[in-house]
Amino acid sequence: MITKSLKARKDDLSSPKNQLEFLSEGIFEEGELPYFKDKIAETHQLPFKPKKLEILQLNLGYMCNQVCSHCHVDAGPDRKEIMTVETMKQCLEVIKNTGAHTLDLTGGAPEMNPNFRWFVEEAAKAGIRDFIVRSNLTIILANKKYHDLPEFFKKHNVHVVSSLPFYKREKTDKQRGSGVFDKSIKALQMLNAVGYAQEGTGLKLDLVYNPSGAFLPTDQQAMEQDFKKALKEDFNIDFGNLFAITNLPISRFLEYLIASENYEDYMYALVEAYNPAAVENVMCTNTISISWDGWLYDCDFNQMLELKVNSKVQHISEYNEDILNDRNIIISQHCYGCTAGAGSSCQGTVT
Repeated sequence: MITKSLKARKDDLSSPKNQLEFLSEGIFEEGELPYFKDKIAETHQLPFKPKKLEILQLNLGYMCNQVCSHCHVDAGPDRKEIMTVETMKQCLEVIKNTGAHTLDLTGGAPEMNPNFRWFVEEAAKAGIRDFIVRSNLTIILANKKYHDLPEFFKKHNVHVVSSLPFYKREKTDKQRGSGVFDKSIKALQMLNAVGYAQEGTGLKLDLVYNPSGAFLPTDQQAMEQDFKKALKEDFNIDFGNLFAITNLPISRFLEYLIASENYEDYMYALVEAYNPAAVENVMCTNTISISWDGWLYDCDFNQMLELKVNSKVQHISEYNEDILNDRNIIISQHCYGCTAGAGSSCQGTVT
C-alpha cells in the first residue's frame, strides 16, 4: 500500500505540469488517439461554455487520514494545505450572494480542517438548499474528537456523501488500506443510528463508488441495487443513492496506470467510450471549484492540475458570477474520464 503522497515522495507526477505534459505526449502526440479538444470539435461542442451555476465546491484542504491508491487529490496525512479562516470568510460572502443552490465541501478529509465546524455552522445559515460534506467515513473513527460527527451533521442537516469502493472487505481494503472497510461499515451504522437514510428524517446519505482497477464503472443503477442488497443483508445498513465515478488519469491513479502498464489501454477505453451526450452535463458546466487557497477552477480535477478558470476573475476575493459565467471551460485529455459511457460527475453518471 502507498503510505505517502506523491508530493512527499517528490515524485515527478506530483507536478501538475508534468502530468499535463505526459497526457499530451505518447499516443496523443503520435496521433493514435485524438486530443480531447479535437474530439469535442468533431461533435460541434466548441467553444465549451458553462451553463447556469448550481454548485459551489470548496476544497477545505488536502490533509487526509487515508492515502488511497486512486486519489486524484494526492491527499494524505503529510499534506498540510488547509483553507484559512480568512479564505473561508471570503467564501461565506460569496455563498450568501450566489445563485448556486448547492454547497459541496470536500478535501482530503474536510473534517480535518481545524475550522470545519465553525464554517459549517456559518454556511448553514446561508440557506443553501443542498449542503454536502464528502466524508471518507473512517475519519469519524480516527480520533475521539470526530466521534460525534454524525450528530453534528444531523444538527445542521448536512447531506453526507461517503466514499465506499465496494461492499466487500477485500476490494475496499486493497484500494484504501487495511481495516478501512470495517471502519467504514461502523461509521455508516453510526450515521444510520442518528437517522441518516431513515424514512421521515430527511437526512440524506449517499455513497460513492470508484473502480479499484483500470476499468470503467458498470451500470450505476445495477450497482446501486447490488450495494443496497449486500449492505442491508450483511450489516443492516441503509443509504440513498450510489454515485459511480470514473477514475480520471491524473495524480495517484495516473501513477497506478503507468506502474501497472495499463495507461494506454485505459486511455483507449476512455476515448472509445466517448459520449457527446455526456458532455452536455459534466460537472464543469454547472460548478465552480474553489481551492484551499481561494483560487477558482472549472472543476475539482482542473484544480488538481492547477488549470485556473479562463477568466479575468480567478480568485474568491474578486468573485463575480456574471463574469465567470461568460468564460470558456478549460479542457485537456483527462476530460475523457468525465465523458466516457454514461458520463461521470461528483453526482455520479450524467446521462
